[in-house]
Amino acid sequence: MMKILVVEDEKKVAGFIKRGLEEEKFEVDVAYDGEDGFQKAAEGVYSLVILDVMLPKKDGLSTVRDLRAKKVLTPVLMLTAKDTVEDIVAGLNSGSDDYLAKPFAFAELLARVRALLRRSEQERGAEIRFADLRLDPVTHKVWRKDKEIDLTAKEYSLLEFFMRNPNQVLTRTTIAENVWDYIFDSFTNIIDVYVNYLRKKIDRDADKKLIHTVRGVGYILKEED
Repeated sequence: MMKILVVEDEKKVAGFIKRGLEEEKFEVDVAYDGEDGFQKAAEGVYSLVILDVMLPKKDGLSTVRDLRAKKVLTPVLMLTAKDTVEDIVAGLNSGSDDYLAKPFAFAELLARVRALLRRSEQERGAEIRFADLRLDPVTHKVWRKDKEIDLTAKEYSLLEFFMRNPNQVLTRTTIAENVWDYIFDSFTNIIDVYVNYLRKKIDRDADKKLIHTVRGVGYILKEED
């Protein structure tokens, strides 16, 4: 049975999520503040963490940032009442894998949970290579010319999608559906923001650029002619 940790200080919301997930045959632990959530996530073995942003003792962004610093790679679904582009980017930048704005329907939460768990299963596999870029799906490490590159969880997912689909024009809609598992109202801005983040880390110090814009359509990972 898959085990999920819910970190949510509103007891009614935590109870609602816990009951729903248990009905879907998940085992669920609950923490009501960031410090307890961090402790449980760092020491326990969970398939997924559902983490509220606004928490007592330690906020959700700090919690996920500290988990990633400790090399805890468990997928994190962030819950928040804020849903501006800046808030979404801040949540994903801290190391979370997906983002859900409150209030939400349980069916939507469940769809996100299943998508993250599916992706987590698929990620176990052999190293992927493109040009002088290497990506290890098991450790989530990335190298360019043998220099290790530090990526956030979402930057990593985006790069992995590019590397599994090289030399193909990928539209913003395709990227949203595959890297975020859904299309959000302001998805174009967020995808552009993340591709820029990725470019700065992957291409900035390299002789050859690998991530290219296809004007009006999307992006492509290819070697320059």
